[in-house]
Amino acid sequence: MAEKIVTRFAPSPTGFLHIGGARTALFNWLYARGRGGQFLLRIEDTDRARSTEAATDAILKGLSWLGLDHDGDVVSQAARADRHAEVARDLLSKGAAYKCFSSQEEIEAFRETARAEGRSTLFVSPWRDADPSTHPEDAPYVIRLKTSLDGETVIRDEVQGDVRIGNDQLDDMILLRSDGSPVYMLAVVVDDHDMGVTHVIRGDDHLNNAARQMGIYTAMGWDVPVYAHIPLIHGPDGKKLSKRHGAVGLEEYQVMGYPAQGMRNYLARLGWSHGDDEVFSDAEALEWFDITGIGKSPARLDFKKLESICGHHIARMEDAALLQEIDAFLDAAGRPALTEGQRVLLSEGMYCLKDRAKTLPELLEKGQFIFAERPIVPDEKAAKALDDVSQGILSELTPQLRNANWSRDNLEVVLNASAEAHGIKFGKLAGPLRAALAGRAVTPSVFDMMLVLGRDETIARLDDAAGRTD
Repeated sequence: MAEKIVTRFAPSPTGFLHIGGARTALFNWLYARGRGGQFLLRIEDTDRARSTEAATDAILKGLSWLGLDHDGDVVSQAARADRHAEVARDLLSKGAAYKCFSSQEEIEAFRETARAEGRSTLFVSPWRDADPSTHPEDAPYVIRLKTSLDGETVIRDEVQGDVRIGNDQLDDMILLRSDGSPVYMLAVVVDDHDMGVTHVIRGDDHLNNAARQMGIYTAMGWDVPVYAHIPLIHGPDGKKLSKRHGAVGLEEYQVMGYPAQGMRNYLARLGWSHGDDEVFSDAEALEWFDITGIGKSPARLDFKKLESICGHHIARMEDAALLQEIDAFLDAAGRPALTEGQRVLLSEGMYCLKDRAKTLPELLEKGQFIFAERPIVPDEKAAKALDDVSQGILSELTPQLRNANWSRDNLEVVLNASAEAHGIKFGKLAGPLRAALAGRAVTPSVFDMMLVLGRDETIARLDDAAGRTD
C-alpha cells in the first residue's frame, strides 16, 4: 500500500503572508489534495519577541481567502518546546550530541585565530569528545549535534536534483541553548517527524538548512522526508521581490480586487507549468500538479499576466461565486457592503459586466450605473451629450417606453425608430442615453442598462435628464 502523502505549510508569524509564502502553501496544498493526502498547518512562533497574534490571524485569513483549507488543528511550534528539548536530550544520551561549555568569548577567539591563519572559521568545540568527568559543575552549556567530520551529505531534492555538501562545511550546530530552549532547526525536524510529514516543499532559501537537519533525522533513526526546494519569486526586473516591485503581501492582492480563483491559477503557474496551459480550473490544477513540473529558475512576477488570468476567471465564474468574491473584496478593502437591492441588480447585470473585467473593481466600475442614485449627475464628458436637442428626444421617448414590452428586441425597435424619426444614427442617441442612465460617456450597452434597471427606474432617469436645465 502506497504511503499517505502529508505536506505542511509552516510560516513564521512575524509579519504579513508574503506572496511567495502563499505560493509555497498552494504547492503543498495541491500536491497533498491531488493525491488524497493531508495538508497540515504549523505556525513557527518560536521567535517570541517578533511573533504576534495579528500576524498569525493575517496568515490564517490569507489562506482562508485563497481557499487553502488544512487538516487538523493549527500546530504552534512554541507550544511544543518541551518535546523539542526531549529529543535533544535523547540525542545526548545516544552519544549523537554533546554538552559544550565554550563561552561566546572563547568561540570568537577561535574564529579570530582561524581567520588570521586562513583556516575555516567553523567552530570546532574542544568539548566534542571530552570525557564527562571533565565537565565543569554548574557551568552553563549548550547541547550540540555531533556532525560527521568527513564525507558528504547528499540532499536528494526533487527540484534541485542531488545537492552535495561536504561535512567539513557543516558545524556542530546547537540544538539546545544554555537556557534550555530549543533552536528553530531542531524544532522543525521534530515537528515534521511527529506530524508525519512525508514531503517538505519549501523555498530554496532553506536548501542549506536541509543538510544540517538531515543530521538530526539520521541520528534519531527517522526517515528523511522527500525534499523539494522551490526557487523564490523575483520581480519583473529579475531581482529579489520587494516592495519596490509593488504588492508583496497576499492581503494586498485581495484589496486590489483580484479574485481568489484567479490568484490560485496564477500562483500555481508561477514557477510550475503543465505544457502550454495558462488558464485552468482548480480541478485541473489538482489533477495536473506535480513537483516534476517545477522549474529550477526563479519565477518572475508579471502583473499583466495576473490580470489576464484573473479576467478569464471572472468571465467564466458562476454569478453567485462572483458575488461572494465581491463581498469579500469590499470587506477587505474597507468599502461599504452591497445593499440587498444592489445585490439583486448586480446579479441580474452580471452577464454584461463580467466580460473583459480583469479585477473586481473594474467589474464594479462597469456596474456603476447600478449604484448611481437619482438624480444622476453626469460627468463633464457625458454632460456634453445632454444638449437641448437630445433632451427633447429623451422627453419624446419616455411615453413610448412606458408602453413598450420590456425586452431587448422591443427596446431596440423603439430606440432605433426614435433615432430614425429624428434623422440620426443610433450612435447619436446612445450618448444622451448613457448620460441619462449612468452619468458616464463609457458604459455597458444602453439596452443592457435598461434591462437591468427595469422599466420604472429607466424612465425615471430619462425623465430627470429630459428636464435638466444645466
